Amino acid sequence: MNNQKQQKPTLTGQRFKTRKRDEKERFDPSQFQESIVQGLNQTGTDLEAVAKFLDASGAKLDYRRYAETLFDILVAGGMLGKHLSMYCLFTASEDLETMQAYAQVFNKLIRRYKYLEKGFEEEIKKLLLFLKGFTESERNKLAMLTGILLANGNISASILSSLFNENLVKEGVSAAFAVKLFKSWINEKDINSVAASLRKVGMDNRLMELFPANKRSCEHFSKYFTDAGLKELSDFARNQQSIGARKELQKELQEQMSRGETLKDIIAYVREEMKKTSISEQTMIGIVWTSVMSTVEWNKKEELVTEQAIKHLKQYSPLLKAFTSQGLSELTLLLKIQEYCYDNIHFMKAFQKIVVLLYKADVLSEEVILKWYMEAHMAKGKSVFLEQMKKFVEWLKNAEEGKHSAPEGAHY
Repeated sequence: MNNQKQQKPTLTGQRFKTRKRDEKERFDPSQFQESIVQGLNQTGTDLEAVAKFLDASGAKLDYRRYAETLFDILVAGGMLGKHLSMYCLFTASEDLETMQAYAQVFNKLIRRYKYLEKGFEEEIKKLLLFLKGFTESERNKLAMLTGILLANGNISASILSSLFNENLVKEGVSAAFAVKLFKSWINEKDINSVAASLRKVGMDNRLMELFPANKRSCEHFSKYFTDAGLKELSDFARNQQSIGARKELQKELQEQMSRGETLKDIIAYVREEMKKTSISEQTMIGIVWTSVMSTVEWNKKEELVTEQAIKHLKQYSPLLKAFTSQGLSELTLLLKIQEYCYDNIHFMKAFQKIVVLLYKADVLSEEVILKWYMEAHMAKGKSVFLEQMKKFVEWLKNAEEGKHSAPEGAHY
């Protein structure tokens, strides 16, 4: 009896020790690191075997708790630990094919353990902040991998905010890293895919921040990335800056109109902006039209909105005239009017009256109206607007008198 009683604690003690050892491996960071490093050193450069090992280990080890440690080992062999893995991203070959294979390892791991997704993104953000601590080769590998992961949608483009760190920018690390990153990203997808991802997280207008304030110009950005073989990115950034400038210009125009600035002053301001930003007249007339139509609270009743629009546009016709000195600008305006009347349903019946008003105000010429009618109209509301314009166009074709004698009836 006594012997049996003495044996029980021993057995319980063994079980207890085994359980404690398992728990230590599961919950102790150094034990966790040792297990991962040992497994990686056994699998070596066989990335298929690495992926299988990581898949199986997730059932035994606490990936959720030690996500940061896990990713530190896979990328850098164990940043702070003494048990360094001989096999990690930083010791791999510096070529695109190897980086694509590593991206697949991370992709499989995150697909298998979905909860690692957020931790992985945080890890990449953190690694980008510490770029100065890595060698050039290590930075290149990380840049290529990051570009591939962005292309595959494994991480969000919001991670790029780490590259705007003042010290990294100042020393040129951010821009050099971005070159490698965008090259591998565009190689996997294309510039349109890159643009869509950047827009989704509001990064499309922040790329200039890769450079110090004194070099943050479209010219510098364009030269730097074009010289590095990324003309597509240069063109994208230039286009984005142009869009940004247009939005600012439109906002300022609307404010000037709301303040009741004279048309003479507004025209002078717009002409100055055209010189400064190299915006063409065709582009500018679109901005002016949108600004003019955005300064009014339009009546919701169809029968009243036409009268309101005619009164408003009569007031601003000199502004529209100032930026339709070319036939192409006139046609651009006419297409903008068509689009506006189609998109704003209360204006559907106002289209013809607006065109006649602007014809009489010397904003739209007979030639452009006929060209629009015959061949240059867009599909939006085409049948409705062509029908509205039919009689007026017939009158234009047959009229022997000057344009100011055009009848004012609502029949055409």
